[in-house]
Amino acid sequence: MNYTNITESDSLYNNLELLDIKDIIKLINLEDQKIHLAVKRVLPKIEKLILNVYEKLKLGGRLFYVGAGTSGRLGILDASECPPTFGVDEFKVIGLIAGGSEAIKKSIENAEDDADKGWCELKKYNISKKDIVIGIAASGTTPFVLGCLEKCLRNGIFTGSITSNPNSPITKFSKISIELNVGPEFLTGSSRMKSGTAQKMILNMISTATMIKLGYVKGNKMVDMQPKNSKLRMRAIKIIQNELLIDEKKSNNLLKKYKSIRLAIENGKKNK
Repeated sequence: MNYTNITESDSLYNNLELLDIKDIIKLINLEDQKIHLAVKRVLPKIEKLILNVYEKLKLGGRLFYVGAGTSGRLGILDASECPPTFGVDEFKVIGLIAGGSEAIKKSIENAEDDADKGWCELKKYNISKKDIVIGIAASGTTPFVLGCLEKCLRNGIFTGSITSNPNSPITKFSKISIELNVGPEFLTGSSRMKSGTAQKMILNMISTATMIKLGYVKGNKMVDMQPKNSKLRMRAIKIIQNELLIDEKKSNNLLKKYKSIRLAIENGKKNK
């Protein structure tokens, strides 16, 4: 298997400290333009992975993201946004990071070297064949992630992965591997940049497409979102208002009564 460690390759640019801010951000932006093309090239693989996520969740399974550092934080971010956005249970999509909750705010770099810890964390959730686990590792070599995926495969649990190093070791433990090539980072080895942005784009696709197909979206609206602040309440009122063609006051009253956009719309239609 030919494997080139792209995420550790030298930047295409040198003497960065001598550049003006204007030139630094211009070059970062130039590199960032390569990300969407890299993601576009792997859309068929993303679709295939999402189909498997959808099938698992439709049958009552859960989606787990497993990562370290930036990759782990992005997985936790996507998982944590599913309940307020789609109204799903907080344990439907779960993010695990090497080093635990402390690593969300603070870098704990050596935590990613423990190849057994990821599986130990998964077992706390009574992981089973009903679930699906996606490992996220820009390098494709993170022991915490690889060890976890290997144990999953041994136990008949479906695995996927997202990496920025095609043909890296993580692909051996993934039934579906999304292998990106965004090229060397602007700052050599800083995979929080292009690799991290690409990961975020793909995670957005996975969770959003899955939840749409599971029925948590009506038209193009988040009818199961949790309107827990003033901005979201106003959005909820607007959705109900436009769907039922009623004024803001009636829409607000329905939201207060049913405490759910979906229920407010359904009952509003019945009572028309």
